[in-house]
Amino acid sequence: MQLYTIGVNHTTAPISIREHVAFNNDILHHALSDLTAHNVAEAAILSTCNRTEIYVQSANPEPVVNWLAQYHRLDFNHIQPYTYTLSNQEAVKHAFRVASGLDSMVLGEPQILGQFKQSVKVAQDAGTLGTLLHKLFQRTFEVAKEVRTNTDIGGSSISMAAAAVKLAQRIFGDIKNQKILLIGAGEMIELCADHFAAQKPKSMTVANRTIERGALLAAKINAQAVNAEAILLNDLPARFAEFDIVITSTASQLPIVGLGMVERAIKARRHRPIFMVDLAVPRDIEPEVAQLDDVFLYTVDDLAQVVNDGMENRQTAAIDAEMIVAARVENFMQWLKKRDAVPTIKALRDQAEAVRINELEKALKLIQKGENPAIVLDMLSNALTNKFLHAPSHALNAAHGDEHARLEQLLRQLYHIKN
Repeated sequence: MQLYTIGVNHTTAPISIREHVAFNNDILHHALSDLTAHNVAEAAILSTCNRTEIYVQSANPEPVVNWLAQYHRLDFNHIQPYTYTLSNQEAVKHAFRVASGLDSMVLGEPQILGQFKQSVKVAQDAGTLGTLLHKLFQRTFEVAKEVRTNTDIGGSSISMAAAAVKLAQRIFGDIKNQKILLIGAGEMIELCADHFAAQKPKSMTVANRTIERGALLAAKINAQAVNAEAILLNDLPARFAEFDIVITSTASQLPIVGLGMVERAIKARRHRPIFMVDLAVPRDIEPEVAQLDDVFLYTVDDLAQVVNDGMENRQTAAIDAEMIVAARVENFMQWLKKRDAVPTIKALRDQAEAVRINELEKALKLIQKGENPAIVLDMLSNALTNKFLHAPSHALNAAHGDEHARLEQLLRQLYHIKN
């Protein structure tokens, strides 16, 4: 059994591929249970807008890639060119880099660590974490904390939410006269709400599947002296034309905003522009919407240039972060090697214990027969010494040339022989 990471991310696959292999929280537990039924000893799945990665302990990675395609009802050949497979040391390094923000679209972004921790919690609840993955993720979060504490990797970074504000300002200038629609009420939408509310827009509306959660977010926005309300997703078709800026990020597996809805809105707005940012994977807005006049639609991939402003400062910090990661990978691999040696150490101890018990039984029988205990103890110690040294002595005598020199050096090291 080895450690593997199998996945796709923003550097290997476009959003049109990533959205088809994403897992939302509602199905993660079932997916993990299903995966571990396919000759996988341990498993965890990290699924965000920029990546879907499967961490497993398995004999080989091929069944995992096949499972990923089958679970999402996809042709294996359709996704295989976009996947990567990392094993053992490279898998460890990758986990450390991901959690530290070194492998993110936004270098140093902090959200990935929380998403990673949530994924591990789901795997723990599903019972698919064992000793290896538990230790890996424990070290992963320790490394991420060390990187954040000892480097400026998060300095000068700009979030997706802040990037969305910047893009909106490029189109509208001052957005104080704009009406903003937020679709969803999760963590990403909350971040966007904070950034847009700081610009004091004309109004903000939260559209969500449940009115209760949407109302909670609307109340937070109202507390920032911005007029806000909550509506249901079912109300969108009737009200969509009201909004100048639309930000969406839900866990829906199907688009929420269709081409027809936007076409009707553009007509009703008499071609006043609509700025739209789709932060969801799978996408919430049908891709064809981007072809419409007077619509400015951006996906998470489109924000790459904006979020990489200030990259120079973060690149300098990234060098220090990579050094921390490299050192911690080496430490983890040493632990892994020690763990791999456990069966050999146990076998060695079992063998020595068997010899000890055998010789001890012989000695006790001699004492019971009336032999002098001092003589018996001397015989016992000699017998144990001869038995324990027989194998290494025989191996050394049988070796020749370079093998003899190497084995002699090794024995001196093992038995701490200095002369």
